[in-house]
Amino acid sequence: MRLVQLHHARLGRRTALVDHESLVLLDKAYPSLYDLVWEAITAGTRIRELIGHHLEADRLSYDQVYSGQDDWDILPSFDHAHDPMHCLVSGTGLTHRKSAEDRASMHSKSAEGNKLSDSMKMYLWGEEGGKPDSGRPGVQPEWFYKGNGNVLRGHRATLEIPSYALDGGEEPEIAGVYVIDPEGIPVRVGMTMANEFSDHVMEQQNYLYLAPSKLRQCAIGPELILGAEFSHVEGSVQISRNGELLWKGPVRTGEAHITHSLDNLEYHHFKYPQHRVPGQVHIHFFGACGLSFSDGIRLQDGDEISISMKGYGRPLKNTVMQIDGQPPAPIIRTLL
Repeated sequence: MRLVQLHHARLGRRTALVDHESLVLLDKAYPSLYDLVWEAITAGTRIRELIGHHLEADRLSYDQVYSGQDDWDILPSFDHAHDPMHCLVSGTGLTHRKSAEDRASMHSKSAEGNKLSDSMKMYLWGEEGGKPDSGRPGVQPEWFYKGNGNVLRGHRATLEIPSYALDGGEEPEIAGVYVIDPEGIPVRVGMTMANEFSDHVMEQQNYLYLAPSKLRQCAIGPELILGAEFSHVEGSVQISRNGELLWKGPVRTGEAHITHSLDNLEYHHFKYPQHRVPGQVHIHFFGACGLSFSDGIRLQDGDEISISMKGYGRPLKNTVMQIDGQPPAPIIRTLL
């Protein structure tokens, strides 16, 4: 089952079920997927049953909405519709060998001789202990924070490279979508395609700059997949410039291609009490398998990123926008 979130300038937010070439609107009882999921959680019902009782007869052309030829815009595939501050956007890196090799290459100047970089060491820890026997926690993965729900963007939205950034580059991934129930138990709602946009030039300067390099906008969607397949996922990512293909690369992800089991990634993310606050939303990235940055591509204003993955719906497309001029210095005031 695949779902989308929509927005209309006059009619506001709505949710819809993907039905082949159509989008079937849900009634106004659930203007956001968060509302739908929270009702399913608190009422103790299956989300499929809830959807079945609230479908309208109205249908939209998915082609027209997807291509921007309709008055409806596609929103991020999930968010906290009522309070973006209660949406935690985070991720784990070094789960794919190619990404670990790319990271190690970025930091090779700081490595001595044949000494393994810290990034490659962490990747190898995952290879050795990231998929423990059922019921036991394995080695802890890398973890990073991207921001709150305000950083989320949807299909066809722009991804900004702020003026203080050194670069902006795509990271094609799958993200898990979670809501914390009233008892503090994480509920995996589904999965979605994602572009974990980051500043790789900043990170390349020193791996300790990883944290600020991740504080950028990111895109998810266009579809939320319920019951998504995550054992083996293939796809592609391509960069277009001035309407022409600039770069293309394969995507191979899922548990067959990463060093950690999904159970282990989820255990280490949700072991922290502050990640189990009732009502909280989590969008958690599971890692990228390769980047155009590693092939010398530097994204420019107007470049389009297109990510597609089998079983995850229509491609996620976003345009890069370079923000010129330094932002005004924040005014800091005191209460003295």
